[in-house]
Amino acid sequence: MKSIYGLILSLFLNAASLYSQIPDSLKFQSLGPHDFQLQYQKTDYAILIDVREPFEFKGKRIKGAINIPTSGNIERAADTLNTQYTLFLYCTSGVRSSRVAKTLYDKGFRNLISLRGGIVAWRKERMPVIKGRSKKGIG
Repeated sequence: MKSIYGLILSLFLNAASLYSQIPDSLKFQSLGPHDFQLQYQKTDYAILIDVREPFEFKGKRIKGAINIPTSGNIERAADTLNTQYTLFLYCTSGVRSSRVAKTLYDKGFRNLISLRGGIVAWRKERMPVIKGRSKKGIG
């Protein structure tokens, strides 16, 4: 009889630990280039953030983006942003921006969108980019 109670307790604890882990798909949205741009354009309180390194940002980027590189202190930068804003994040391939979205979720941000495939996918879809002088970011 004790072994049955032990088994039930073990199953309950395993289920509880799985329930407490929020999957990444619920922490942020990952959108392709067209949906990313459409969502950005129709969102009132939005910030477009390029998380690539400054030397990458100086190349082609999405107009209106600010540069907050992952090598900087993203947590310090997050402290300066309003958690009520929707943050649109992108990098080269989507890996770094997804990682930053998870970090920002843990800092209290709930409106996070990452560009699936990054600027590579953006350019492949012939979406508009700019090059040249940039806005100074944080970090």
